[in-house]
Amino acid sequence: MERQQQNHSEKYGVLLILAAALLWGTTGTSQALAPSGANPVALGTFRLITGALALLAVALMKRSFRSSGPWSPLLIALSAIFIASYQLTFFAAVSITGVAVGTMIAIGSSPVAAGLLGYFVRGERLGRRWMAATLLAVIGCTLLAAGGGTLSAKPAGVILALLAGFSYAAYTVSIKGLLDKNSPDAVLAVVFSAAAVIMSPLLLFSDCGWVLSLRGAAVTLHLGLFATAGAYWLFVRGLKTVKIGTAATLSLGEPLTASLLGVLLLGEHLGIWQTVGIILLFSGITILTVGSGRSSVE
Repeated sequence: MERQQQNHSEKYGVLLILAAALLWGTTGTSQALAPSGANPVALGTFRLITGALALLAVALMKRSFRSSGPWSPLLIALSAIFIASYQLTFFAAVSITGVAVGTMIAIGSSPVAAGLLGYFVRGERLGRRWMAATLLAVIGCTLLAAGGGTLSAKPAGVILALLAGFSYAAYTVSIKGLLDKNSPDAVLAVVFSAAAVIMSPLLLFSDCGWVLSLRGAAVTLHLGLFATAGAYWLFVRGLKTVKIGTAATLSLGEPLTASLLGVLLLGEHLGIWQTVGIILLFSGITILTVGSGRSSVE
């Protein structure tokens, strides 16, 4: 009976993480619809601030801090630093080596980094099913980003993209450590508020006038409320019952969603290799979704 409940909780957690990935997948489309003067780093900072305020409001309304256990200042600091680091290194990688290569390396490397960190830091065993699913998903993500074209990878951009992938994996590990003793709402409020404080000084060096326009405000609110607060609200609840490596692989639903939205809303076209990439990416995610709750050595 207890095993059945655990399996049910894991399957529910998988669905929550997939829902979070769907919301994250709207980020690229939202950025494409932002005003022409919107700086990516400023947009990412406003996204973080808006999301942090929303998550803090939810935690205060639900009085989540009362039910929290002892806090680890180290894990809070690490989570906030890695969240901010991901924003900075990802945007920098994309600016140096292009959207396709930067996204491919950052998102494609994160499940592997998360699996290794989950194993060495928390002793999580992932098994052959995760390895097969992750391999399919990473290859699919690579084909989707490459699109059959010629890619130019500059060393500095590659290093920054790898740091972004590691940052994503690292904050997943540190946030899961906080979830062991604290409520999800409280964890999100504290960590994202700290990350917003870290990122806020960047606004002093950016032109922020675009955020006052109707389109700029709409894009910022969507990114903050849905692609950040809503997505992470779902993600951390799924993370409570899903292993770190599995969660990172499921998060590859983000580029899948982004590609489909690009076709449906932005009039983009998929080549043959991108279509194959979508099929492989979807297959990898399906393996994890259908196989959730089974033995880790399958």
